[in-house]
Amino acid sequence: MTSTDTPENLNPADPAATDGAPVMLALHQTALGGPEVLQLAELPRPVPGPGEILVAVHAAGLNPTDFKHRALSIFLPPPPLTLGWDVSGTVVETGFGVTLFRPGDEVFGMLPYPYGAGSHAEYVTGPTRAFAAKPAGIDHVQAAALPLAALTAWQALIDTAGLRAGQRVLIHAAAGGVGHLAVQIAKEHGAHVTGTASAPKHDFLRELGAHACIDHRSEDFTDTEERYDVVLDALGGETATRSVSVLRPGGVLVSLLPGAENTLAAAEKAQVRAVTLLVEHDQAGMRAVAELVARGKLRAHVSGTFPLAEGARAHALGETGRTTGKLVITVR
Repeated sequence: MTSTDTPENLNPADPAATDGAPVMLALHQTALGGPEVLQLAELPRPVPGPGEILVAVHAAGLNPTDFKHRALSIFLPPPPLTLGWDVSGTVVETGFGVTLFRPGDEVFGMLPYPYGAGSHAEYVTGPTRAFAAKPAGIDHVQAAALPLAALTAWQALIDTAGLRAGQRVLIHAAAGGVGHLAVQIAKEHGAHVTGTASAPKHDFLRELGAHACIDHRSEDFTDTEERYDVVLDALGGETATRSVSVLRPGGVLVSLLPGAENTLAAAEKAQVRAVTLLVEHDQAGMRAVAELVARGKLRAHVSGTFPLAEGARAHALGETGRTTGKLVITVR
């Protein structure tokens, strides 16, 4: 296959393409490394098992975990592998026992994290309850940008921290993929929201509903009398430990990355709860996200889209850590 091969001229859905077995294109890697290890490859099209659906992928979100697994394969076995957890598309086939969806239904969801990767391809299978009906008012690009990041924010703020109206929440990296959705979710639940981000992104955060912004480049978020009920930390390390000091007794620190070794000890001393969250596929959470989207209360900011063949370029851009919101890979 050459670099100019595309889904159109390869016709991967043609059963005659590989001795009668249906095939597809996927952003595949056979080694760990930088973005250059990602190649457009022709692979067998998956078949849905019991309780699964086969989805024709229209778009697939890109998340920092994709960059990390491409280079280090943290939770996954070593290559060969196809990454991607976010997906929005159309049901093509259902496995035995599936009752919630039919072929032709538009769905979006997050494949089971971490072991269910594979959405950066033309087709993917996943358990039915990893998906929800795609909100009719948004396109597949917008839908694909939501699942992993929105579920992470929901599970951190609502399921784990039990965020309530009137509480004060600090969101680190608030203009990032998880952060900008967390701002909207917290605002909709009646919380007072403070976000950390570089100064040029403060207007963006205020448009999302943030009440206050902290420039992480020039301001120390601990240099304040403000005390928060909840801190959502997407940075880990010392940021997690230092966040303990701005929580009021009984507050909750939810980190998405491991904190420094002394974080738990600092939390115990300050009489706060400190936990590290690993997002889980969750149909109830996806339905809650879809409901917020349908009411116009939640929207992903998509800062760039890339066709499947240019997935390596998307990885390279995402790894800079300078993008606002989400990047999305378009497939159909």
